[in-house]
Amino acid sequence: MTAAERYRQLEISPSVQVARWIFNNRLNNAPKLPLREVVEDIKTGKTPSKNENKYYENGVLDWFKPSEIGEGKYLKSAKDKLSQLAVDTKQATIYQPGTLLVTAIGDIGRLAITTDVASSNQQITGIAFNKQVLPEYAYYYFLAFRAFFYTDVSQTTLPIVNQKKITSIPFILCSVKEQKATIDFLSAIELITLPEEVGQLNNLTNDSELLEVAKGIFATHFASAKLVSEFDNQELHLNQLRQALLREAMQGQLLPQDPTDEPAAVLLQKLQAEKAKLGKAGKRKQKELFAEETEAVEGPFEIPSTWSWCTLGEATSKIGSGSTPKSGYVGEGIPFFRSQNIYDAGLELSDVVYISKEVNQTMRGTQVLVNDVLLNITGGSLGRATLVTDLPNGGNVSQHVCIVRAELLASSFLHKLILSPYFQNLIFASTSGAGRQGLPKYNLEQFLVPVPPLAEQHRIVAKLEQLMQHCDALEQRIRESRRLAEQLLQTALREALAPPAGAEVSEEEAELELVEADAEPAAAPRRRGRPAKKAYQPGDHVEFGDLFSQPEA
Repeated sequence: MTAAERYRQLEISPSVQVARWIFNNRLNNAPKLPLREVVEDIKTGKTPSKNENKYYENGVLDWFKPSEIGEGKYLKSAKDKLSQLAVDTKQATIYQPGTLLVTAIGDIGRLAITTDVASSNQQITGIAFNKQVLPEYAYYYFLAFRAFFYTDVSQTTLPIVNQKKITSIPFILCSVKEQKATIDFLSAIELITLPEEVGQLNNLTNDSELLEVAKGIFATHFASAKLVSEFDNQELHLNQLRQALLREAMQGQLLPQDPTDEPAAVLLQKLQAEKAKLGKAGKRKQKELFAEETEAVEGPFEIPSTWSWCTLGEATSKIGSGSTPKSGYVGEGIPFFRSQNIYDAGLELSDVVYISKEVNQTMRGTQVLVNDVLLNITGGSLGRATLVTDLPNGGNVSQHVCIVRAELLASSFLHKLILSPYFQNLIFASTSGAGRQGLPKYNLEQFLVPVPPLAEQHRIVAKLEQLMQHCDALEQRIRESRRLAEQLLQTALREALAPPAGAEVSEEEAELELVEADAEPAAAPRRRGRPAKKAYQPGDHVEFGDLFSQPEA
């Protein structure tokens, strides 16, 4: 899970929901002022020239990037470091401990606090607060109201929030004593991860309304988690059902066999004879090709008597991948399919690239035909395969995509075979230890595949498609149930966070109400600054008013 994904989970956590309620209902009478009035310094990071190794070798200064913001409240050690030379020559922006770092380009508004002197790249802005604000308090505040960063942001290729916009955000400034109490309370409820731990809330405050709200939020959260787990299990079982159907189909157990079907062995003999006539039978002798009975190949599992085993190379007329054209891509022309275009359900053409007709002619060996199966043979999408059913403008493939052209098998059956657990296991077993080097053509050609009679192949595909449609309908019902459940839970959450009946909400308070930050990624500001304050270390509980006062023993 990425830092951005973890942060999104944090944003919908009970502690953040409770934080929103506290800011809206318990700290709402505190002064509200532009953030600039409590900022001691604000500045944006830098990226020293990547062409100069001297700025990166023998690194002494943590250099954070957006991918590291969101892993947790505090930043400890960065993956990359900058050298002392980068610091001495002012190629690095220096943040002091206790600086709140904010992603300001792309997925804007993710936060973390520095615990040591550090730096960042230009996609991050650091905010150092004056003595009126503890960085942890600001962290919880902006975690609760991330949507402020998205108000009127600059929309270029990526959202960008600059320093001027950040410092104009309205900020609730309560006393340092109240800030410490808020920090301690929210830090404590962050540790509640199980339903049976919710009772610990009784030890944190005497505020009956806050207790009721917090318990309601936690109840909603755990009910939601339970439903999500149930829906996840349903989808998992559905995927297992799909795999089981493919497994049974490739073992001849999905449908009864028809004794009138021409056995696959006869089909194999005819194909071998045809290849012999064309001079493609290799070193096989003619008498072997026309023998009444060919030697049976033993496969890894039992198949019906009318089926046969053969290698994928014997069952196909072509297996081969393409290459990347040296002349590059053009604006329009012949579609050039890369691994990101290959999906089990079909070609994804939203980001397809093109090569010229002239280049396509020089790559005749990897021109794609209708009914070809395209198989990804490298990288994270290894094993994904699509059946080409429509090709109005032709096509070609990169070195990461292999063309598998059926001859003994119906193309639609070959596609199902490649997607089956049996074939997928062969792929990954063949590439184990090879990293991203991919699936060698020779290995692919040697895979043993089960071959049903041709008529049965078509019946199997028809039955599989019928059953998969039922699975798709079930999946749609699960997703709809999930959507409805989430709506109900959100309604329950809004009710838990709603102000008491009859309470008036001022325009100023309404601005700080619960906001859903379904915004796009964001960007980073740029400027000077000089934070120099040690981060608050949660320790002794600090009481204030009736809000977080400890219950009497």
